[in-house]
Amino acid sequence: MAVKKRINLALQGGGAHGAFTWGVLDRLLQQDDLEICGISGTSAGALNGAALKSGMISGGREGARENLDWLWGQVSGISDLRLSHWLAPFGLDKLSQAMEYSLPMAISDSLTRVVSPYAYGPFYRNPLEDVVVRFDYGKVGAQKPPFFFVCATRVRNGKIRVFEGDEIGPDALLASACLPTIFKAVEIDDAQTGQREAFWDGGYTGNPALFPLFRDDLPEDIVVVNINPLEREDLPTTPQQIQNRINEISFNSSLLREMRAIDFVQRLIADGTLPEGRMKRVHMHMIADDALMAQLSVATKMLPNPAVIRALHEAGVAAADQFLADHFDDLNQRSSVDLPAMFG
Repeated sequence: MAVKKRINLALQGGGAHGAFTWGVLDRLLQQDDLEICGISGTSAGALNGAALKSGMISGGREGARENLDWLWGQVSGISDLRLSHWLAPFGLDKLSQAMEYSLPMAISDSLTRVVSPYAYGPFYRNPLEDVVVRFDYGKVGAQKPPFFFVCATRVRNGKIRVFEGDEIGPDALLASACLPTIFKAVEIDDAQTGQREAFWDGGYTGNPALFPLFRDDLPEDIVVVNINPLEREDLPTTPQQIQNRINEISFNSSLLREMRAIDFVQRLIADGTLPEGRMKRVHMHMIADDALMAQLSVATKMLPNPAVIRALHEAGVAAADQFLADHFDDLNQRSSVDLPAMFG
C-alpha cells in the first residue's frame, strides 16, 4: 500500500473567487494517497475550510465534497450550478467587464464610499449569516484532523486573531469575512484579551496565516491556494482597476511577509546557522491561476454570479490536477515554490 502524502492547506480569501479554491479542494479530495492534516483559512477560505472539515468528519472525502458543493450552491443562489452553462459562451473576461460596469455594482461601490454599514439601522443584515449558521460546529471545531484555524483581524489593536477548536462558531466565520465597508464589525467575547472585541476581515493581517500550521504534529508541507494575483502585467488606470489592485496587494502582503520569513529560516537551516530541529523545516507549494484571475475584477468577488462560480470551480479543478501532475513527487520532500527567486 502506497504511503500517503501529508499536507496542510492555506486557503486565501477573495469573496466569490473562493469558488476557485472549491475546485482545488474538490480535486485534492479525489486523490486517495493525499491526506489533508491542517487547514488555515481566511474569509472565503475559512468558509471552504469549515465545509471541508465538517463534511470530512460526517462522511469522509465524499462528505467533504458534498458539503463544499452545498456551500457554493448557497453562495450562488442556485442549487445546481450546471444550470449556468448557458452563460459560458460569453467568456469570463466579458462577464467580468459587464459586471464591473453594471448598475448594481455602481450603486454598491458608491454606497460603500459614502454610507457606513452602521447607517442602515434595523434594515442591516449580513447575507452570509444564513449560510454559516447551518454548519455543524461540533464537527467544524472538533479536535481531530484536519485541524482547522480561522483568521480574523482585531479592530482595536490591528492584530491577527486565530480561532481554533470550540472557539470557531458562526461569529468567527463572519468575522473572518467581515469587509468593514460592507459589514458591521463582528463582536466576540475574546478569551485572549478577556474583553468583548470587534473583528474585521482576516485578510488584513493573515490571508491566510501560515504560523498555526507550524505545529509539531502537522506535516512540513503547506499548500497555499492563492486567489489574489501576485502579479499583474498591465498598469491599472481606471478607478475600478486601481481599487481592485490595491485590494489584491493589501490582501497578499501578510502572506508574502510570512513566506519571506519562511525563506529566511529555511536558508539558515540549510547553511547550518540554525541547528536541525531548532526551527521547523517547511516545504512551500502554491496552486494558483494568475492568468485567469487577472481577467477578473472586484465585481466578480462581490457579486456571486453562477456562471463565474462554475467557471472558477472548473479552473480550480484543472489547476489542482496540473499541480498534482507536476509536483506530487515533491510533496514531503522539497518545496515546489522557489522562495529565493520569489524574494530575490
